[in-house]
Amino acid sequence: MAALQDELGVTTEFPAEVQRAADEAAHNPRLPELDRTDIELVTIDPPGATDLDQALHIERDGTGYLVHYAIADVAAFVTPGDPVDVEAHRRGETLYGAGSRVPLHPPVLSEGAASLLEGQVRPALLWSIKLDQTGEGADVDVRRALVRSRAQLDYETVQRQVDDGTAGESLGLLREIGMLRKKREAARGGVSLPLPEQDVDIDGDRWSLKFRSMIPAEEWNAQISLLTGMAAASLMVYARVGLLRTLPPPDPADVQRLHRTAKALRIEWPAEQLYPDFIRALDPNLPHHAAMVLACTRLLRGSGYIGFDGEVPAQPEHSALASEYAHVTAPLRRLADRYAGEVCVALCAGEEVPGWVLEQLHDLPMTMQKASRRANAYENAVLNLVEATVLKDQVGSVFAGVVVAVDHDDKKKGDVVVEEPAIEASVTATQALPLGSEVQVRLVEADPERRTVRFELA
Repeated sequence: MAALQDELGVTTEFPAEVQRAADEAAHNPRLPELDRTDIELVTIDPPGATDLDQALHIERDGTGYLVHYAIADVAAFVTPGDPVDVEAHRRGETLYGAGSRVPLHPPVLSEGAASLLEGQVRPALLWSIKLDQTGEGADVDVRRALVRSRAQLDYETVQRQVDDGTAGESLGLLREIGMLRKKREAARGGVSLPLPEQDVDIDGDRWSLKFRSMIPAEEWNAQISLLTGMAAASLMVYARVGLLRTLPPPDPADVQRLHRTAKALRIEWPAEQLYPDFIRALDPNLPHHAAMVLACTRLLRGSGYIGFDGEVPAQPEHSALASEYAHVTAPLRRLADRYAGEVCVALCAGEEVPGWVLEQLHDLPMTMQKASRRANAYENAVLNLVEATVLKDQVGSVFAGVVVAVDHDDKKKGDVVVEEPAIEASVTATQALPLGSEVQVRLVEADPERRTVRFELA
């Protein structure tokens, strides 16, 4: 892993001056006067997570709901232009892969003083969002406050408590709001692709791979983050200043290409059915539907950031969400969130947006684009390394898989997903590959040094 990080020019280590500045900041944060440690917040993250950006509490508010969502206040520790800030601009975002983490900020901050750890008083940006009985936003406010998380929960624990009836009111309402927001997403024409994640399990020197689908508790929690991002975008668009996360509408030619793919896979897609409704009807557990879901990722390409001050962008929406949207809920792990959060705090306080924020709005989209490319390259390289390492002693073996993609120019080339171990890799054949079909494939190459895995149709 260290060799791979060297090759890609990433490191978990921080320059000495950055580490010194972080150590000092950890002991001298700028704390707000407002104390909201009375709110019984909890964090919900993967097991073992330590860089905790968000904590939530939900209560009933008349016939509607009140969502409190605390976001780690990185600006309480990082001063514009200081060594930690400069390094964060160089990195852009935290990189993840195979149990490893290349953090955006030194761990003394991201996993310590700034993290919303259980039982610890922390400075935060506290979002208070009122919803009506349908889950639609009615009012929003964000301000700096001291908060304290009561418990660090994981998704499985939340799911179990909700299912067996032992969850408190807040977690019960998380389920309620999560389901309402999913309905509103569908009504807006938004769409979330049901793509399973490829997880790496590490047991000593042994690596293994498996596909994992999101459980409902993860989806409910994600809806709170999306709700907050939409509320933030609404504030910024109204004030004509901020930083949005955008995705252009799908190209009609791409949609037509997907119609042809659906026809080839024998999946009914009526001409009058919009693509978000079509995608929601897919079941990725079915082989031909899994191939269709993968093909639909074409429609989600082209996401990015856009900064503005004085004039709203011509295309401000994130088309997959069918809404304006901003990244504000993960500032420990993503640089853009700190800036968008600062804009919203200033707007809600009726104050001018800080100059150090305005100065960066033009350059941040490019900074984040470079960071995203680096993150994708790192994640893909790590997965390729793990796949090749897991399979290196099984060259010649035959596996069951599903053809999920076929090359547009050469139908004998494509991609196959193998269920056990959980691998997605290239596959070749002597004749046209059967898209969406279950097949037997033979492993012909698994080279950890080159990070390549290749199958052929058996």
